[in-house]
Amino acid sequence: MRVSRLLKRLDWYIIKKFLGTYVFAIALIISIAVVFDFNEKMDKFLEHNAPWNAIIFDYYMNFVPYFANLFSPLFVFIAVIFFTSKLAENSEIIAMFSCGMSFKRMMRPYMISAAIIALATFALGSYIIPQGSVVRLNFEDKYVKPKKKSFARNIQLEIENGVIAYIDNYQDYNKTGHRFSLDKFEDKKLVSHLTARRIVYDTTSVFKWTLHDYMIRELDGMNERITKGDKLDSIIKIEPADFLIMKNQQEMLTSSELGAYIDKQRSRGVANLKEFEIEYHKRIATCFASFILTIIGVSLSSKKTKGGMGLYLGIGLGLSFSYILFQTVASTFAVNGSVSPMIAVWIPNFLYSFIALYLYKKAPK
Repeated sequence: MRVSRLLKRLDWYIIKKFLGTYVFAIALIISIAVVFDFNEKMDKFLEHNAPWNAIIFDYYMNFVPYFANLFSPLFVFIAVIFFTSKLAENSEIIAMFSCGMSFKRMMRPYMISAAIIALATFALGSYIIPQGSVVRLNFEDKYVKPKKKSFARNIQLEIENGVIAYIDNYQDYNKTGHRFSLDKFEDKKLVSHLTARRIVYDTTSVFKWTLHDYMIRELDGMNERITKGDKLDSIIKIEPADFLIMKNQQEMLTSSELGAYIDKQRSRGVANLKEFEIEYHKRIATCFASFILTIIGVSLSSKKTKGGMGLYLGIGLGLSFSYILFQTVASTFAVNGSVSPMIAVWIPNFLYSFIALYLYKKAPK
C-alpha cells in the first residue's frame, strides 16, 4: 500500500516538474525571442506608424503562442534533459530504482506529460493559433512587409466539373481581370465558350462577377449561336482568394479548413499545394515528436555522471536542433522536389524513432 502510494506521488512529482520546466523554458526562450524580434522590426514599426496597442495585442500576443508551438519539440527536449539530469545528479533516480521501480515504469509519468503537451500542441496548432495568425500576418502585411499578392497572371481553374475558367491577368486593387474566358465541356466536347475583354469582381456578393464586352458561343453539333453584349452580371464560382495566395496563408487556416481548401484547390487543377499539404501533415507529426524526444531525453540524461548535466544538455540541444533542421530540409525537398509532403514531414519522426529505441535499450535499467 505504501509503495503504491509512493509511486503515485512520484508520478505527480515527475509530471509537475516536467510540465513546470517545460513552461519555464518556453517563457525564458520566447522572452529572448520577443526582444530580438522587436529590436529587428522596431524601424519598420516606426516607419509605418504602427500603434502600440496593435504591436502588443495584434502582433506579439499572437507571436508568442505561434513560436512557442512551432518550437514545442525543442522545449520538450530541454525540459526533459534539464529536469531528468537534476534527478540523476541528486541520486533521486537511483533511489527510485532501489525501491523496485523499473526504467519502463519510471517512463510512465514522462509519457503522460508528453501526451498532455502533444494534445495541447495539436489543439493550439490546429484550431486556436491559426485564428491568431490571421491577425498577426495582416499586421505584418500592413506594418512590416507586404505579404498579400495584388497581381496574378495566367490563371486557369476548373471551377466545376467540366467548366474551365481562364484570366490572362488580374489586379486586386480594382478587382479587375482582363481577357477572360469560360469553357464548358460535356462528354469532352465543347458546348459553350464565353469570352470577355474585362471582368470585375463584386465584393458585395459571393461569386458575383460583371462581364464587360462579352461574347457567348453556344455549340450544338454543327450549329452555333452567338450572343454579344456590353455588360452582363453573372455568378461564377471563383473568387480572388482562390488565386491570390498570401505568403504563409496555410498558417491562417484551421486543420479542417486546410483540408477542405486542399481538396477544393486540387479539384480545380491547382498544382502548387505542397506548402499547404506540408502544414496539414506537420501539425500531426509534431505532436508525435513530443513522445519521441521525451524518450531520447530521458534515456540520455537518466544516468548520473561526474560532469553534471552540461554534457547531456549539449547533446540534447544538438539533437533537438538537428531534428528541427532535418524537418525543414525534408519539407524543402517536398516543395522543390518529387517527395510526397506526408512522407517528407514524417521522415524525421521515423529516423528519430530508431534513435529513441536504441537509446532506450542502452539506458540504465
